[in-house]
Amino acid sequence: MIGKGSLKVKGFLKDVGGASRVTKMRRELIQNASAQPKPGDPIRALADALHPGPQEFCVTQIREASPTSKTFRFEPVNGHVPVFQAGQYANFYLTIGQSVLTRPYTISSAPFEARLEKPYFEVTIRGNVPYLVPDYFFEHVHEGDTITASLPFGTFYYEPLRDAGKAIALAGGSGITPFVSMAKEITKGTLDLDLTILYGSVKHTDIVCGEELAAAAEACPRVKVVNIMSDDGDWEGEKGFVTTELIRKYASELCGEDGDVSYFFCGPLAMFRAVSKSMEELHVPARRFRHDVMAQPSNVRQIPGFPEELIGTTFQITVKRGIHEDVIPAKADEPVAMALERAGIPIDAHCRGGECGFCRSQLLSGDIFVSPIGDGRRAMDKEMGWFHACSAYPVSDLTVKIPIL
Repeated sequence: MIGKGSLKVKGFLKDVGGASRVTKMRRELIQNASAQPKPGDPIRALADALHPGPQEFCVTQIREASPTSKTFRFEPVNGHVPVFQAGQYANFYLTIGQSVLTRPYTISSAPFEARLEKPYFEVTIRGNVPYLVPDYFFEHVHEGDTITASLPFGTFYYEPLRDAGKAIALAGGSGITPFVSMAKEITKGTLDLDLTILYGSVKHTDIVCGEELAAAAEACPRVKVVNIMSDDGDWEGEKGFVTTELIRKYASELCGEDGDVSYFFCGPLAMFRAVSKSMEELHVPARRFRHDVMAQPSNVRQIPGFPEELIGTTFQITVKRGIHEDVIPAKADEPVAMALERAGIPIDAHCRGGECGFCRSQLLSGDIFVSPIGDGRRAMDKEMGWFHACSAYPVSDLTVKIPIL
């Protein structure tokens, strides 16, 4: 029975005859349509705008973000910056010698800045981090240069259908960059979120993006920044590390003892392990703790279960790409992707942490060690011998099949 306020219908005959009316309308539209074809596909155009391939960007500004960090601003050569969300990353294609390396960096600018009259995006990079080749940017990238990049990538962003309306950001070192983007977007009023950032640094003189964070917190009461110094006798604020007690303290200030809060983490591996333990101690549900992609550490001794006795050993990898076959050397203590890059063989590695799957390859023979840090393979891939080249290490001679680029 259809009650008051329920869906109203036009009548049985009109409703069941709806299909014929639609057919008639379509025929009339076709009959009256122009004879000239319209090849444009608006859905395809939207998809290309949201998910473009590699693009050329011009470096329009380089500025200091701290004594050890720089922020690089990129404006599109073709006038378009793909739509991204605060917390996602860009992937850069760097030609070093005979190799084309792909390296990811989190976008530190806000999404609204990509929609300005002169759209741009920025990344903030810290020097002296060997694995992500930051020295290339510091020594070889200058204002006016053109560089190839693609974006956006990653799922480390606030989603109101999934996350709580209040969040605690836990950051260390250059892991502050996604939260700088979030803080700016909140201040602009285009991200509906109350955010408290607990940011661990060594000294107050080297806080990455410290001025931008302070400006966001001053401009918007929904953003709070708590700097925590681990080795700074002159610092008058919080000292030590981001501990369970500090997290509990500021979570309580944000939403009370029983309030619902999401936790976001971005930082080094050692800090991730400590924060993960804090989440367990605070009984935080898994759905309320999210972390950015964990890049594989440059020191493989930090990877649980890695066979340390193989450090320094070199194996041979037979690489198959369609009808092409190459044999290259590979160090046991470096991912397969790095061996391929060193040999000048292109591999489309994006996240460098084993999660995204762009470098998904097939193991035909031999043995590999797959890092448990961010192992994003599907269960069937594990059974069928597929692996992600950025997070797999050779422990014998290998034969692998990689995507053709």
